[in-house]
Amino acid sequence: MWARGENPLPCEAGEGWGGGANAATPAMNYNWNWGIFWEQAPDASGNYLHTLLLGLQWTLATGLSAWVLALLLGAVVGTLRTTPLNWAVRLGNAYVELFRNVPLLVQLFLWYFVMPELLPKAAGDWVKQLPNSAFWTSVVALAFFTSARVAEQVKAGIQSLPRGQSMAATALGLTLPQTYRYVLLPMAGRIILPPLTSEFLNILKNTAVALTIGLMELTARARAMQEFSFQVFEAFTAATLLYLAVNVVVVFAMRRLEKAVAVPGYVGGGI
Repeated sequence: MWARGENPLPCEAGEGWGGGANAATPAMNYNWNWGIFWEQAPDASGNYLHTLLLGLQWTLATGLSAWVLALLLGAVVGTLRTTPLNWAVRLGNAYVELFRNVPLLVQLFLWYFVMPELLPKAAGDWVKQLPNSAFWTSVVALAFFTSARVAEQVKAGIQSLPRGQSMAATALGLTLPQTYRYVLLPMAGRIILPPLTSEFLNILKNTAVALTIGLMELTARARAMQEFSFQVFEAFTAATLLYLAVNVVVVFAMRRLEKAVAVPGYVGGGI
């Protein structure tokens, strides 16, 4: 036993486990260099800023291409799920559950590594030898993943409309396809513009997952920059600001679109 007043710890009196006030604490020794963006990149494509802007171009190309496909597929599947055709509803439900519940990264690997092996040898070899195969695979994977979410938005938008609209279209003699084309889809599209804006922003951010299969988009370029220059904070700060700038532009553009297509007194009429 220790006598009263005796210090039982193997350190000087007044010191804690961390060594007390006199203990040496390691200081952060990071050399900030915001001029790194104007230095030559090792890949000889220009300076680091130009490298990040090239990555932004790939991000926008991938996101926009995937969004066009996702919007088309999602609109078709979402519409089918609201029709009185039982087989179409079941098919649409199965599509949504499949692509919504499998993680995006898993889908990306399946499209890139597994799908070419399941095709006939000639077709599989053709897919593997495609120029920019990582880009096309990313577009397809993002499109199918996002289309399931868009289908949910389209379905919710159509079902939120008063039944009187479809009944009035039937009374006017419109067929089912005409009812969807001229009455239901135009009004539902106005309602779901805000959630579609969120889905578009998500697809732009989800392009970062494509770096795992070799697509040199913005996040991949930022990683390459920090690996070559060891300026990790500068690289990812610049990438963050570029993502933020794109998102701000999209948000303001969609707000203007919402006001332009709003039906006075119905959806967004008071905005």
